Amino acid sequence: MEIINTLSIVIPAYNEGPTIHRILDRVKAVKLIQNIEKEVIIVNDYSKDNTEEAILKYKSENPELNIQYYKHEVNKGKGAALHTGISKARGEYLIIQDADLEYDPEEYNLLLAPVVRGDADVVYGSRFMGGNPHRMLFFWHTLGNNFLTFLSNMFSNLNMTDMETCYKMFNTKTIQSIRLEERRFGFEPEVTAKIARVPNIRIYEVGISYYGRTYEEGKKIGWRDGFRAIYCILKYNLFR
Repeated sequence: MEIINTLSIVIPAYNEGPTIHRILDRVKAVKLIQNIEKEVIIVNDYSKDNTEEAILKYKSENPELNIQYYKHEVNKGKGAALHTGISKARGEYLIIQDADLEYDPEEYNLLLAPVVRGDADVVYGSRFMGGNPHRMLFFWHTLGNNFLTFLSNMFSNLNMTDMETCYKMFNTKTIQSIRLEERRFGFEPEVTAKIARVPNIRIYEVGISYYGRTYEEGKKIGWRDGFRAIYCILKYNLFR
């Protein structure tokens, strides 16, 4: 059994002012197994709305939640915000949490379970396995997601079902030792390609829920990001 004292929760935020308090409420409410403490790392990627004011207000009103706040002075992209958050993490393990409401922090414990048993170094939360709720949205987006996962698996020799998932849990020292380059939505295929090459790495996957947003509700990823993901799969697997 592995002893974990703190889980770092890395949240990249861009123009999430109206809703970020809702995800922070959920993060605060979840009780982690083995009484693991939470370190919340929020990286504001030069939002143009009131994201900073909302975060600082929440931080001052909820001192019991360990929130570490960082911001970029120019917009660098989601990947760059994750690089900043990962570099600041102090917990033994870290998980990535989008600032929207598509993923449920109550399910952190699903990803922690194989880690605390001493079985896993990395755990991906899959939206395409298990019996948890999934909002029905975007056939072509799902088809593209499945294709990207298939292509990634071909080169990494993994058999995962959801490479593009937000919920990825890493051993902090391991992920901090990897040089990450992608500044925008190429983070997912890059980190998957690079983590798969770590000697003796133990990668697990568990089923999670998915409460997807429409573009009207704030979803940001588009078809251009899909082409970038294909490029990144080839770049970081074939031309490493």
